[in-house]
Amino acid sequence: MTGNYPVTDPLGTPYGRVMAERTVVISGGGTGIGLAAARSFARTGDRTVLVGRRAEVLRRAAAGIDGAVACPADLTEPSGARAVADFVAREFGTVDVLINNAGGNGLLEPPPEEQVRADPLARTAHDWTVNFRLNTLTAVLLTEALHERLASPGGRVLFLSSIAAYRGSGSGSYGASKAALHPYAHDLARRLGPRGITVNVVAPGLIDDTEFFAGRMTEERRRARVAETLNGRAGTPGDVAETLHWLSSPAADHITSQVLQVNGGAERGH
Repeated sequence: MTGNYPVTDPLGTPYGRVMAERTVVISGGGTGIGLAAARSFARTGDRTVLVGRRAEVLRRAAAGIDGAVACPADLTEPSGARAVADFVAREFGTVDVLINNAGGNGLLEPPPEEQVRADPLARTAHDWTVNFRLNTLTAVLLTEALHERLASPGGRVLFLSSIAAYRGSGSGSYGASKAALHPYAHDLARRLGPRGITVNVVAPGLIDDTEFFAGRMTEERRRARVAETLNGRAGTPGDVAETLHWLSSPAADHITSQVLQVNGGAERGH
């Protein structure tokens, strides 16, 4: 596919130019929001690089998306982020859009050792360290590894935060690890702004059809979360994906250092 498509402003008026095929790097691109984002960008002709730890999951996802390639890597380690940067440099050269979506609640991590489980402080240290590595460090390492390859001007950097960054997550560690992305994004926007690169954060609320919520929420709790919204429904991966896609378009060229909430109004006013 050529990847060319007409660009319009929010009112539908053509900008008078055509965007060439872009390279979009998506961490956590094999499932949920990351996979929905990859499909959204593919529909407008962009090629996507799907990054994550589970090679087979990534390969299955990439096989179903035109122009997608899998790049397995553990982004909690500098070597993993460096491997992605080397792959992108070798295959594509420039990154037009970087979406830092990898993260989670530690369900894929090895369980703590028995002595850690037996010690309340050791359990706390383990929980906070795991969440920081999964949700904060992955985004920072990948961004720092790729920042010199971001298209200038026109590059986009996006971070996936959470409603928990505003209201907590029950344990503290997950919400705090997502909230840590906000000041980093603001500092990064200041650093990259002179190059014509925007940096923004998207903070979803309850999103159905993702591994994060699968099997972890009772129907009663889900109903309560949906009742908090103003439109009476849970979000979908597509809701978030289309927000990411729009923030990556020329229509959002003057939006940077912002946190956009996608939660049906369950949390608002920040």
